[in-house]
Amino acid sequence: MTFSLPDSPAKDDLLAGRPTLWLNTGPRCAGITDSSLPIRSTQVAEAETNWQRLAPLLQSIFPQLEALGGRIRSELIEADKLRHALGYSAPDYGRIFIKADGDLPVAGSIKARGGIYEVFMFAVRLGQESGLLDKDGDLLALASESARALFGQYAIAVGSTGNLGLSVGIAARSLGFKAVVHMSTDAKQWKVDRLIRMGAEVVRHKSDYTAAVDHARNNAAADPAIYFVDDERSELLFFGYSAAAQELAAQLTEAGVVVDAGRPLFVYLPCGIGGAPGGVAYGLKAIFGDAVHCFFVEPVQSPCAMVQMMSGSDELVSVYDVGLTNRTEADGMAVARMSSFVAKVMKPLLSGILTVEDDDLFCWLWQAHFCQGLQLEPSATASFAGPSFIVNSHQGQAYLTAHGLVDKSALAAHVLWTTGGAFVPQEQFDSFLKRGASLARVQA
Repeated sequence: MTFSLPDSPAKDDLLAGRPTLWLNTGPRCAGITDSSLPIRSTQVAEAETNWQRLAPLLQSIFPQLEALGGRIRSELIEADKLRHALGYSAPDYGRIFIKADGDLPVAGSIKARGGIYEVFMFAVRLGQESGLLDKDGDLLALASESARALFGQYAIAVGSTGNLGLSVGIAARSLGFKAVVHMSTDAKQWKVDRLIRMGAEVVRHKSDYTAAVDHARNNAAADPAIYFVDDERSELLFFGYSAAAQELAAQLTEAGVVVDAGRPLFVYLPCGIGGAPGGVAYGLKAIFGDAVHCFFVEPVQSPCAMVQMMSGSDELVSVYDVGLTNRTEADGMAVARMSSFVAKVMKPLLSGILTVEDDDLFCWLWQAHFCQGLQLEPSATASFAGPSFIVNSHQGQAYLTAHGLVDKSALAAHVLWTTGGAFVPQEQFDSFLKRGASLARVQA
């Protein structure tokens, strides 16, 4: 199948595999309360309440959460040193922050926010249905031996390029569930090995992410003892991610950042299938409304969200349909087709999407390590391109003009969301650094 994209200022660069910025100029809704959206804004608050209720159970199972009160949280770091290396020294860039989800406890990536949430909420449901847990009972009952015996009768399955599989596998095994992770051809071997060591069953597919998810979904549909975590359609995943918005809002307040019409917030979110960035963006819109401007970031050969949103089609369009390869070193973003659920939610809410080259990901990884001491995966650095596109590119200036922000750049806050890296083996990370250093020398 081939698909002809409509004309757009970003179209030629997209099709040529060049970095570009696409702006969402489609119909806008009145906000997240708009009745045309398939979800309810109250679900963000419900997710936050669920996280609070889960906290004692999480703390009892994962000792590393004790200092965090049982919450899955990451730091917000002001990038005082890194901003100079990235070329963001000028006042026009406002303040630059890094949201360090690459160092999230338990699972080491943003997927901890969704995968752990969905698995533990399924455990709550199963405990209630079995009579092991009252509706408002103490969730610590789910850490008992009787609960483990119950959970051991079930398997939790997921399709993944890596980080969601790790998150779901860790959560499932911690409660006593079997874990089955269907991995695409893009999955890194060290992630496969880690899953196997924790007792998960890993099914390797000689195909891309979409096919791996389809296999996992079909297998689960044929067996009532398998619960499928559906990265393409799950509202539980989506709202598990959305609760991160309240966390960020509190951290920005602590940092003295005020977000309003005259002091905009720009947030850049690496995007694979769209669930994690979509959930975070939706949560931020619930808090800040039009004062927050959310952008997805994708590899030049795997821009499934840009292709889908640019197409204007109600049917899913793949990167293959427009002649792109879906080949990238950013394994978490090697996705050919966006989630239709996320596409519908983001269509009236997302500000835009930008694309980046693989070489830049490695260069930024090296800079992040030596300037800020961060350990990241290549995919986690994609957000670093955001401020440059907004401040320097023709499309970025067009966006600022359209939103009355041209004279407010110095008052803006930019949040670069980093999404994975803590679990990368040292030998693998050293190879990332070596490649990044060589690229940085060439670019100098």
